[in-house]
Amino acid sequence: MRNYKTQMEAARKQIITREMEIVAQKEQMEVEELRALVAQGKVAIPANVHHKALDPEGIGSMLQTKINVNLGISRDCKDYDVEMEKVNSAVAMGAHAIMDLSSHGNTQPFRQKLVAECAAMLGTVPIYDSVIHYQRDLKTLTARDFLEVIRLHAQDGVDFVTLHCGVTRNTIQQIKEHKRKTNIVSRGGSLVFAWMTMTGEENPFYEYYDEILEICREYDVTISLGDACRPGCLADGSDVCQIEELVRLGELTKRAWARDVQVLVEGPGHLPLDQIAANMKIQQTLCMGAPFYVLGPIVTDIAPGYDHITAAIGGAIAAASGAAFLCYVTPAEHLALPNVEDVKNGIMASKIAAHAADIAKGVKGARDQDDRMAEARAALDWEKQFENAMDPETARRIREERKPENDDSCSMCGKLCAIRSMNKALAGLEIDIL
Repeated sequence: MRNYKTQMEAARKQIITREMEIVAQKEQMEVEELRALVAQGKVAIPANVHHKALDPEGIGSMLQTKINVNLGISRDCKDYDVEMEKVNSAVAMGAHAIMDLSSHGNTQPFRQKLVAECAAMLGTVPIYDSVIHYQRDLKTLTARDFLEVIRLHAQDGVDFVTLHCGVTRNTIQQIKEHKRKTNIVSRGGSLVFAWMTMTGEENPFYEYYDEILEICREYDVTISLGDACRPGCLADGSDVCQIEELVRLGELTKRAWARDVQVLVEGPGHLPLDQIAANMKIQQTLCMGAPFYVLGPIVTDIAPGYDHITAAIGGAIAAASGAAFLCYVTPAEHLALPNVEDVKNGIMASKIAAHAADIAKGVKGARDQDDRMAEARAALDWEKQFENAMDPETARRIREERKPENDDSCSMCGKLCAIRSMNKALAGLEIDIL
């Protein structure tokens, strides 16, 4: 029987948990240093007491940047077997977290299957599940209904829940006055906004926040404070609606920490390239260093079909500037539910962004693989190059499909290969080209 409720409470009681030990080993850091960061809230280790299959990870700006993959069925795409294939593929490719955003049918069996089988951190957005769970229109749901769905997800073993606590009745007037180009693009945020306008009541996730904290404390669920007012286009970036909500999320972070509940803070969204670093610094200040979880940011609005690239560009800058957790974006963003290939492309783009940022931040060991790759390239050792590639299968396939005449080069340069020429020159050998 453990004598603490949450990872944060344990850290504050000077207790080193099994999860802290695992994370410290992965991060190549002293466990006492990690414990202090968890106690301060600068690192979160989402680990529901019921998620026994979990291989824990730490989320914090000073750790390796983590990647989340969004999955789940919809009314138009409702094959759970395909979603499970995506889950297994995502975990095999190195995703640290899976968010089940299912919005159709009986979602609980899939969620419970994930908890039973998936080693990655698991997240959900309970408001998506509320209408489905009760099979009632949004307007008829009560604050108590929403809270009971949060409890259900916590009992099922979810490690973190996105709750749009920062949008309030004041936001309704704000959105009307400031004339955003895209209003609210957060699905959960729009549902909260719609519920408030239809019922005339305050946001239940804000009004009953203390009760939600008790649920999260009981099961050690991390709260991911959703950004309902994240910008959905470049024109809305860093506007008053976004920043005012962020101020409130900072206040809610303090209240969660006072109850020993771990917090992630969610952020943009679509942002011009030159605003990303500033947004990261503002969040770190307002939210006292709580881990920042960003969607992209997407740096241009005109690349549907390629938004895994627009998000990777923004994600690399965001993580290098202090973001701790990147939500992947696939080529299907803004267009459709991603298929298996979209998921792979989204994960690879996010992994590249996260890795580039970790090198820039000087995360311990981040560049080791790059240095091994450089040595393999200098030696024209193709097997070692594949071994050190992020995606060995794709690298090997491309070379095999376009094999050169001689193994000591590639089909682009052939005998004009600079590395081949330099190796021969430095060894005093003749450089044969023709």
